[in-house]
Amino acid sequence: MRKYLFYISQNYSFSILRPIQEVIRKEGGEVRWFFEGNAVNPNYLKGNEIRLDSVPAIFDFKPDVTLATANSIPSFLPGLKTCVFHGFDAGKKKRNGEVDHFLIRGCFDLYCTQGPSTTRVFMQRQQELGFFNVIETGWPALDPLFPLAQPAPSSKPRILFCSTFSKRLSAAPLLLSTIEEMSQRGNYQWKVQFHPKMPREVVEGYRKIQNENLEFVETDDIIPLLKEADVMLSDTSSVIFMFLIQRKPVVTFRNIAPAPYLINITNEKNIEQALEQALKPSAELMAAIEHQALELHPYKDGKSAERVIEAIDGCLSGKYPLPRNRPLNLIRNLKYRKKLGYWKL
Repeated sequence: MRKYLFYISQNYSFSILRPIQEVIRKEGGEVRWFFEGNAVNPNYLKGNEIRLDSVPAIFDFKPDVTLATANSIPSFLPGLKTCVFHGFDAGKKKRNGEVDHFLIRGCFDLYCTQGPSTTRVFMQRQQELGFFNVIETGWPALDPLFPLAQPAPSSKPRILFCSTFSKRLSAAPLLLSTIEEMSQRGNYQWKVQFHPKMPREVVEGYRKIQNENLEFVETDDIIPLLKEADVMLSDTSSVIFMFLIQRKPVVTFRNIAPAPYLINITNEKNIEQALEQALKPSAELMAAIEHQALELHPYKDGKSAERVIEAIDGCLSGKYPLPRNRPLNLIRNLKYRKKLGYWKL
């Protein structure tokens, strides 16, 4: 049976890749984990999960497939390099104007896309470049989200506040005092969860304002938080789309790409009014959310991980031949070799 390497650099990768691991194990395959850098918490590994602690150990393992949730990985690693994404397109751009979600860095042989809005762009790029396959599978991170269900009854509306780490886009530093004041009034039950790259001083600020109505949560799996919340408050974080797929409204603060499926505000004084609007959404808002959800992720069967394995099987069996070879990517690979301390050819 096949061997799979999960190459990760952030804690959120655990919940994205574990549904795939479950399918692999059911088929009798083997999985190993490799952590790039120091941002991954090894305590999140489960007792039956095995970590490789060096690049030579990866080559000794000889994976048939290397999966990652990042935009790039060392392309000199063995196996079919497969991207399963770390989130949805939030509209964030590089300084040169390129949309971050759609960057092609010459590292992957296969992109397993989440839904039509992602597939269209990657298919166009595939036709231009020709050295990778694009197969729409849905996003394995969302498999535990289905089947969709209404949250259990609660005495207070439950608000989940999530924020991106980007200094330019993050609402967290700006809304600290407002959220503290709202939580002390006790009209809502708050949970706060941030991107793992959020500056520690911002994290500590929210830890300090915890009370009976507000809890700060640090986790490698946001799915339970998404399920239990009634409304999300966020900014330009891609997590808003994970929430929308549940057909539940999102209030955004200064979102860079406001749209009909969002309730976007620019003044913190309007947060409570916007939350009340989200708790009693209009038919027009719900129709816009439904349309966007189908564009993002039309699958509701919780079987995206199975489709990822099917896509990998198809590539390895020669079902999807490519007209061009992947570029050598010398400069990027040299940087990875330096980072990983591995120079063997």
